[in-house]
Amino acid sequence: MTGRQEPYYVDYDADFGLSGLAEAFTLSPAPENTGAALGLVTAKLDAYDRECPVGSVDHLSADERSILGYDTSHDDWGYADELREDVRGLVESPLPDEAIQAVWRAAAGGGWDPAAHGMSARDWLRRIDETCAARPPRKIPGRRPASTSWWGVWRPAGDEVRDDVVAGIAGIAGIAGIEGIAGIEEMRSCRERSAGPLPSPDTLSALEEVAARVDPDLGFRLFLRALKVYSVRIEKARYDRFQALGERFGHPAALIDLGLDIAWPPIDTARRDATWDFGLSRLAGHAHQDWRESREEIRKAAEGDDIGQTPGSAAAVLLEDTLRLLRSALPDAAVTALWAGASDRPGSTDGRDWLRLIADVCRERLREAAPAYTPVVAPARTELADTVLREVRQTAPAVVDKVVSPHWHPVPATDVMDALEHVVTRIDPDLGFRLFLRVLNTLSVPLRQVQYDRYRAIGERFGYGEYHVSDVEHLIEAG
Repeated sequence: MTGRQEPYYVDYDADFGLSGLAEAFTLSPAPENTGAALGLVTAKLDAYDRECPVGSVDHLSADERSILGYDTSHDDWGYADELREDVRGLVESPLPDEAIQAVWRAAAGGGWDPAAHGMSARDWLRRIDETCAARPPRKIPGRRPASTSWWGVWRPAGDEVRDDVVAGIAGIAGIAGIEGIAGIEEMRSCRERSAGPLPSPDTLSALEEVAARVDPDLGFRLFLRALKVYSVRIEKARYDRFQALGERFGHPAALIDLGLDIAWPPIDTARRDATWDFGLSRLAGHAHQDWRESREEIRKAAEGDDIGQTPGSAAAVLLEDTLRLLRSALPDAAVTALWAGASDRPGSTDGRDWLRLIADVCRERLREAAPAYTPVVAPARTELADTVLREVRQTAPAVVDKVVSPHWHPVPATDVMDALEHVVTRIDPDLGFRLFLRVLNTLSVPLRQVQYDRYRAIGERFGYGEYHVSDVEHLIEAG
């Protein structure tokens, strides 16, 4: 495989292969004939040619790409190849033509039925393969060949995931609280949200066969596509299992999310389901040299719901943090110092005016994403106040001579630490600890391993995500 590019799904964040093509058919008017249907295949490949890989270096000059080792290369393993691999897997499989036909119709929403145009399902797939084979590989500026994908293997071994995919498909009957695959007919009550009849028992059985006897990845993607076509509502726990399966295949979260009808639980700001930082400390972490404190920047953070979070969650926790500070006795000068220390952006905000702007943007986002949500400020978790305060006070002597941004609107670190103490003791230890972690980064405070271990323990008690506290791990001194 020397010189082979990473598969399409490594560098792109949309659906791909046969399931991606099926999506194109659901989004287009039904083709009138075979030529028009193959035209949609060509259009899908043309659209791929215009896409840029995630992390593309197209913005670099030719000299810069050369220095970094990038060059213009053939796309030796791209969308067309993924599509051909899916197609050949089905064509050469032991599945009866009727099963392949049922799977295609379910994934494509019934908008194009090969049988209605005198073709078997395998004949249709062969025509797709011929269309892909006739296209020369495109050239991509800024990509270089790689012998393997970034995680070291192309895909997980089928035996590792096959049973889980088959179980996920078979378990779809449980969505309606029924037993057995034949009970799927009881889901007819969802017809008004569907593009046509809901998947039949035979269709679901055929999808299981694709996963079990052809390719579990293809079976999984076609199954997801069918759920989206027929607007089958998925409970949050089942959605989480789908995401876990997608992660094992190396798929982006968007491949599972986009178009899936998820029964999200109500927003709960006390529920800690973010993988990384969240709330006001997360917004501060987004600040960078070219960052401007504006509605647009706040909006990006307010829309930044994590994978698996109820839409609007990011805005809700950011609003709660903001309201805590707005309703507190923290002086405006201390608010400004606190933001400067957490964001390393001193001199560009003005106390509560900045907080009011954040609150306004969050409410705007919530009106769109969760109009039924009523913002609340939950009682602070004061049981950890002494623990967090101890960490803040133990760090204070190490930063007594430090200044935030010493060459541009300097803010004494002592002012920042005083504001942190106020937040921890009088407002919310959780918010105080999250802002404290940001201040450690801003001031480049060296840490001992034992300190970092204590921070992780505090984070676990607050329910932080896996990578939240690890943002300061790089500050640990060697030795």
